[in-house]
Amino acid sequence: MPEPTLAVSSAAPLSAALIVPARAQAAPQAPGPRERRTAFEANKLERRLCRLVGQAINDFGMISHGDRVMVCLSGGKDSYGLLDVLMKLRARAPIQFEIIAVNLDQRHPGFPADVLPRYLEGLGIPWRIEVQDTYSVVKRLVPEGRTMCSLCSRLRRGVLYRVASELGATRIALGHHRDDIIETFFLNLFYGGKLKAMPAKLQSDDGRHVVIRPLAYVEEADLEAWAGVRGFPIIPCDLCGSQETLQRKQVKAMLQQWERQHPGRVQTIFRSLSNVSRSHLLDGALFDFMNLAPDGVARAEGDRAFDPPEDHALPSSVPDTD
Repeated sequence: MPEPTLAVSSAAPLSAALIVPARAQAAPQAPGPRERRTAFEANKLERRLCRLVGQAINDFGMISHGDRVMVCLSGGKDSYGLLDVLMKLRARAPIQFEIIAVNLDQRHPGFPADVLPRYLEGLGIPWRIEVQDTYSVVKRLVPEGRTMCSLCSRLRRGVLYRVASELGATRIALGHHRDDIIETFFLNLFYGGKLKAMPAKLQSDDGRHVVIRPLAYVEEADLEAWAGVRGFPIIPCDLCGSQETLQRKQVKAMLQQWERQHPGRVQTIFRSLSNVSRSHLLDGALFDFMNLAPDGVARAEGDRAFDPPEDHALPSSVPDTD
């Protein structure tokens, strides 16, 4: 009979270890087809997220060597995903940059204040929880039933800009994704009378910071799936996210219906945002219509108002999702 070996129960202290014959220990079971498929899909999703975020960072020059990136963490799936992917990219990037996670505790009633500190403690990165009671301000100033988003976001931006200055952050990273950008485009189109979306990189309102959106190429559905894979401790929003009549939610529903009826339409809309023909719009600040004169040079687009799909040159900087 072989000599007995020590097998330590993970649920008991070392002093309570049991002596078990080696032959009694069950061999670890090989993963079954379902487990292998789940692992394969999770790995594929991780590669896609890292590729799209890396592509966006490269296309817009979002992060450079030596940058200190302040990642704004709300407790939602998008900002969790942003922080997670940036940490993965930092580990393999050819440049060095710092990551600081910052959460603004707006003093929502019932907000679980212990969730984010507990999560951040395990990441091994610097973090800060900034407490500012913007919730009471918004509830006091916005009439019942009216949209809170505008005031809430302005107050939140002001606090985050101040914190970025205090931390010496050179970049402020926000968790807006591809679908946020498209929805904003239609919000401005339908309700604001503007051709305007969310930029992937911009100067902050106070002119002192650079704001970046590394998830610009990432679909919301992928972030939802990744949150499930990683088991992020999601904290629901009690302000904007709880308002069912928001114009943004109506636009989201419209886009979802379009995508169901015509798969791929939303991605085509997104590509159009980086394929702009200034001469075929009506903004004199973008194109000099007043001084337009024939120059004898033939142009492919000419007076054609609609480019058939087969003639549509898609920008290489906006990758397909797989």
